[in-house]
Amino acid sequence: MSENPAPEAQAPEDAAAASEAAAAPHPWSELPAEQFSLLRLAPLPVDRETGPRPMRFVQLGRVERHTRSLSMLRLTVQVPGQRLHRQSNLLEVWADHQNKEVRFGPDKGFSVEPANRGLGRFLMAQGIAWARKQFAHYTVEGGALPTKDNFNDAARARRDHAVKAQGFTIEYSDPLQLKPFYSAPRVSSLHGDWQAEKVQIIELLDAAAMLQLADQNLQEQDAKLRKLGDRVERLKREDSGLRFTITCLVAFSLFQAGLLIWIATR
Repeated sequence: MSENPAPEAQAPEDAAAASEAAAAPHPWSELPAEQFSLLRLAPLPVDRETGPRPMRFVQLGRVERHTRSLSMLRLTVQVPGQRLHRQSNLLEVWADHQNKEVRFGPDKGFSVEPANRGLGRFLMAQGIAWARKQFAHYTVEGGALPTKDNFNDAARARRDHAVKAQGFTIEYSDPLQLKPFYSAPRVSSLHGDWQAEKVQIIELLDAAAMLQLADQNLQEQDAKLRKLGDRVERLKREDSGLRFTITCLVAFSLFQAGLLIWIATR
C-alpha cells in the first residue's frame, strides 16, 4: 500500500498555490459599470496650481455585487475627450461580512482627474454613503495614502483636507511627512457629504431639459443670425445702389464742369 505524502512535502505546493490565489485579481475587479449618471463640474476661478477650471460634464459609472461573505461597490468617472489610466478616477469599497470590515480602494492609490474640482471628495462621499447605509457598524481597514503628491505641498494639503473632511484620521510615520496613513474607527464615523456647489448629479430628465433648452437657444440664435444676415444683405444692396448713384453724380458733375469750361473758352 502506498503511503500518503508527508505534510512537509505538500507545504511548498500549498504555499505557492496560496500565493498565486492571493496575487490573482478578484473576479469582480474587471466588472464594467452598469449604471450611469451625468455629473456637472461647476466653473471655478482659475487656480495657480491647476490652471483654468471651466464648467465640464463627466460620466459617473456604478456597479455593485453582493454575496454572503463579500460586497463590493465600484465607482468610475469618464471624462469626454480624455484618456486616463485605468486606475485613475476609480473608487472601490469592499465589505468583508465575515470580519465585519470595510476597505476603501483601490490598493494602488486613489487619483482623480481633473484635479481640484471636488470630484475626489464626491466619490468618497458616494462610497461612504453606500457603506453607511448597509454596514455602518463595520470597522474600517486603514491603509497608506499614495505618496506621489507629496512632492507638491499644495496638492498634499488639498488631499489631506478632503480625506479629513470625510471623517478619516491622517497620521504620518516620519518627521518629513512622507508616509501618510489614514484610519477610522467605524463606518458610522465617516461623513457622506461633499461640496455640492462644485459637483452636481444631473438626473436624466434634467439632462433632457438641458438639451432641450440648449437646442431651443440654438434655434433662437440661428433665427437671429438669419435676420442679421438678411439685414446685412439688404444694406449691401443699398450700399451698391448708393455707390452707383454717387458714381453717376460724379460723372454728371465732371460732365457739367467740362461743359462750362468749354463754353467759357469759346
